[in-house]
Amino acid sequence: VEVVESGGGLVQTGGSLRLSCTVSGLRFDDLLIGWFRMAPRKEREWVSSISTDGETYYADSVKGRATISINNAMNTVHLQMNNLKPEDTADYECAAAFLDTITVIGGADPYQYPYWGRGTQVTVSS
Repeated sequence: VEVVESGGGLVQTGGSLRLSCTVSGLRFDDLLIGWFRMAPRKEREWVSSISTDGETYYADSVKGRATISINNAMNTVHLQMNNLKPEDTADYECAAAFLDTITVIGGADPYQYPYWGRGTQVTVSS
């Protein structure tokens, strides 16, 4: 199983980025794909999740500024982030889990995801 993120970069405050996550080696069905972020000296924070049947979930910190979407044909999930703030600066990681193993609503518990990518860095300058 391979999880690969892309789309990070350097952006000014108020700017936008579209992150992508492609999962291979798993049947893209009955999965929950989650985005997490890790900033220096902070704990890993859940950002958003989407199931392969289209249910979406957002952390309060990004609600209204983020849109998660899925392309089942391409085994890919996108996370559109708008109105970015310096506090959004972090390494953004994508993870995959089987839906029937998720017990926390929205998939906010990182320990429930067995498959992880290496992350893509997002830096928001002030």
